[in-house]
Amino acid sequence: MFNDIGPLELVTLIVLAVLVFGPDKLPKVIQDVTRTIRKIREFSESAKNDIREELGPEFKDFEFEDLNPKTFIRKQLDNEDLGLKEIRNGFDLKKEMAEVTDAVHSRDSDTSSSSSSSSSGSSGGRVDMTKKPETPDRDDRPPFDADAT
Repeated sequence: MFNDIGPLELVTLIVLAVLVFGPDKLPKVIQDVTRTIRKIREFSESAKNDIREELGPEFKDFEFEDLNPKTFIRKQLDNEDLGLKEIRNGFDLKKEMAEVTDAVHSRDSDTSSSSSSSSSGSSGGRVDMTKKPETPDRDDRPPFDADAT
């Protein structure tokens, strides 16, 4: 509950408590606070037990901590019934990427050979970004778009 309170903050809280309540009333205030926290915990446990009873026997293994999305996902991914660990261990990203790259290059080489035979100015299906694009002839006008004007 107080995992993120450091030593300096704890000392500051103690000094403030002594200044606000005084050394005479401080033990009584501490007892009241601990009693209140204990009652809240008992109320919380009672509510959890009531919910479990209302859900019935099929939810006897239900844990409220599983409602946290991180816990739920972690629990589902660690589930052995699904076989996700075998899938995760059997998946080799480098191999898959190499296969995709080979497929893309083989497809490019097939299309580039047909396009290079049809156009002599093509350099293996790749676009040379250093060259300036060819200027279109005067007869090659872009299409007219009536909606654009």
